[in-house]
Amino acid sequence: MKEHQNVEWKQSWRDEYLKWICGFANAQGGTLEIGKNDRGEVVGVDKADRLLVDIPNKVRDILGIVVAVNLHRKAGRDWLEIVVDAYPSPISYKGEYHLRSGSTKQELKGAALDRFLLRKLGRHWDGVPVPYVALADLDVRALARFRQLATRSQRLSAETLQEPDDGLIEKLHLKEGTYLKRAAVLLFHPDPERFVTGAFVKIGFFANNADLLYHDEVHGDLFTQVDKTLDLLLTKYLRAMISYEGVQRVETYPVPEVALREALLNAIAHKDYASAIPIQISVYDNKIMLWNPGQLPPDWTVMQLTEKHSSQPFNPDVANAFFRAGMIESWGRGIELVLNACLLAGAPAPEWRYEQTGLWVVFHQRAGIGVVTPVKTPVEIRVKGSSKASGTTQKTTQKTTQKTTQKTTQKTTQKTTQKILDFLKAHPSASRREIAAHLTGISEDGVKYNLSLLKASGRIQRIGAAKGGHWQIPESPDE
Repeated sequence: MKEHQNVEWKQSWRDEYLKWICGFANAQGGTLEIGKNDRGEVVGVDKADRLLVDIPNKVRDILGIVVAVNLHRKAGRDWLEIVVDAYPSPISYKGEYHLRSGSTKQELKGAALDRFLLRKLGRHWDGVPVPYVALADLDVRALARFRQLATRSQRLSAETLQEPDDGLIEKLHLKEGTYLKRAAVLLFHPDPERFVTGAFVKIGFFANNADLLYHDEVHGDLFTQVDKTLDLLLTKYLRAMISYEGVQRVETYPVPEVALREALLNAIAHKDYASAIPIQISVYDNKIMLWNPGQLPPDWTVMQLTEKHSSQPFNPDVANAFFRAGMIESWGRGIELVLNACLLAGAPAPEWRYEQTGLWVVFHQRAGIGVVTPVKTPVEIRVKGSSKASGTTQKTTQKTTQKTTQKTTQKTTQKTTQKILDFLKAHPSASRREIAAHLTGISEDGVKYNLSLLKASGRIQRIGAAKGGHWQIPESPDE
């Protein structure tokens, strides 16, 4: 047994362990066990009878809460169990706020403390009112753009959309009393950075991690940031492969546009704007990395994020406006939409990385797209005086190469997914690491990608949690 989210072991009692009790009370509750070593073995505690009285009194006097302290004995040795309930209100230790996270205790400061206090008080960051901002300060073009999008999505009634701006803001719950909320400033103010530092997007093209070749910044209301950022990525930073279907010109981007847009919308809608840091998009020859200073819900992992999950937006008021505009869904399906877009386009599934400072989404570009100098199209060749035959030859060669590459990739993927499927039939509880160790020539990331394909196609289902669960393979109609 190991220490985890709800259990902490200490060999002896020290008054500083009141911080751990504070951390449990501010999280999901837990148990502090005194008289056990780091392996959870009972080593005994001195003066247990006295501590039975002292600890509850100190907890009450310093933290203002009540805990249960139980005396246990094993092999002639006493140990204490301090049971801490989760408290709905914030609990402080001498003015400090501590939080149990995983198997560690953290003191909350700055933006993290603001988020914690707001959450405990039933509030959220984008719902805080902003003084000195009036309805007249908002951008009428941003409001008109929202009305246009919401009319198309049909997620607001025609009566609501016909109301004056003040009525529309009220219906979107973007006011508290006479004040506009932070969400209204982000969504509709022409310069939200006057009130929210870092509320913009940075894009850079890198030759490598050290060499930045060129970059852009996208400012303005959030609707403008979405549109301009995506436009810059598709027209300036990514190179599409040109092909033709009959007389129709087809542009294939190294990352599916739908997936890229969905990842961008998630970053902007769920960003932790209290961090005062912009969203950062790093573009390389072979990948695109989106970094968002956002936070997952408490105790969530990346695995939970990439599986079926409930919708818990970090900025509910911003997310609601985006939903009414038809830009995002309200069922926690953003990640699923990204995976499906990549699957349909035959592109690698992106990888998600979560760290203390934020969330990364990394798109690896499809082979042969966006990594070489684009060839001239037949139209460009004719303009320069080349013959029609040369254009036709190039077009045929390009289409043949593209089809060959796609067929080869599809066959390789089909073989790999079948191997994984066969292995899971015999070992349904296998982890990604175990699958990668069994199959030669595939990494853990490769296993993750192929599992996402199998899940999206309904050929496997995950039953239970990431740890302790198993894979289920539904029977096909022919079986």
